[in-house]
Amino acid sequence: MIRTHQNAGVSLIEMLIGIVISAIIIGAMYTTYSVINQTYSRVSDVAGISKSGRDIVSMIMRDVRMAGFKYYYGYNAENEARPEARRIPRIDYLRFVPGASDEKKGHEPVVIYRNRLGDATRLSDQDPVVPGYTLIDEPINDVCCDQIHIVYGDFDANADIDAGEQFYTRYKISYFAHAMQKDNDKFYGVFRSKKYWKQAIDDPEGGDWVVNNCPPDNDCYSGQLVREYLSDMSFVAMDKFGRAVDADPKDPENIYNIRSVDITLTFRSASKSGFFKNLRQGTKRQILSLGREATEFTGEDAAFKRDPIFLTVHTRNLGGIGMTN
Repeated sequence: MIRTHQNAGVSLIEMLIGIVISAIIIGAMYTTYSVINQTYSRVSDVAGISKSGRDIVSMIMRDVRMAGFKYYYGYNAENEARPEARRIPRIDYLRFVPGASDEKKGHEPVVIYRNRLGDATRLSDQDPVVPGYTLIDEPINDVCCDQIHIVYGDFDANADIDAGEQFYTRYKISYFAHAMQKDNDKFYGVFRSKKYWKQAIDDPEGGDWVVNNCPPDNDCYSGQLVREYLSDMSFVAMDKFGRAVDADPKDPENIYNIRSVDITLTFRSASKSGFFKNLRQGTKRQILSLGREATEFTGEDAAFKRDPIFLTVHTRNLGGIGMTN
């Protein structure tokens, strides 16, 4: 017969000790996971801010460098041998229209409006459509944001002159900000619009800026969202001596002294999670933008991570010579 009272077992105290040790190990593992997860979220958010910032900066740099460009076809023996009605004009024949009387019709190569939301040169009263977001009319901060309008020429070698298509085309690129909202979170978005000037060779007056049937790729539009979660965007035009230039269309002669544009873009994180979430009451944070005083954020707005980008872009086609035809 086996005596059961001699079998070894686990006492209650041993079980309690094992539970306590297991709880400590599980708690340590959870704490480690939580720290790693928060760190990963912060790093991913910062990387996302940086990457999207670089992408939009590349777009703006490319467009600013094109400001004031005019295409010259020049002399070509094959072209000169064609009948006069089928020849490609040697120079850009598009009419230049100053924008002093109508912002929507201006052709100045660079125009900057300070502290102004929306597109000053938009062709209709309809706001851009941004699926997943809601556009709001009231500004979010006291100061934001500048808008820039860039005009340059281009050439379409595949244009059909018999069909009334034009070889020379003028484009207007605009970058502007609009207040937006998503899930009760309010922020600004950067928008880009593209318009073109339609004018036939035998038309001395020309038409207006349009966005429909844009040659050669039909890629004009009244406004597309480029990047969300913008805190501020500023543009400052500079002359060859490093002095600020008022890029106002009412003073076009001054605009042609522009040699570079200083740009500030400040984006914020999409979430407060992992960033300054345990702020003391009354804590203030600032962002710096070229050409104006620092903007302060307090309360919940101060908890967001903000990453400013500063750069200078040289205007290759400006510097005292304007579009005169």
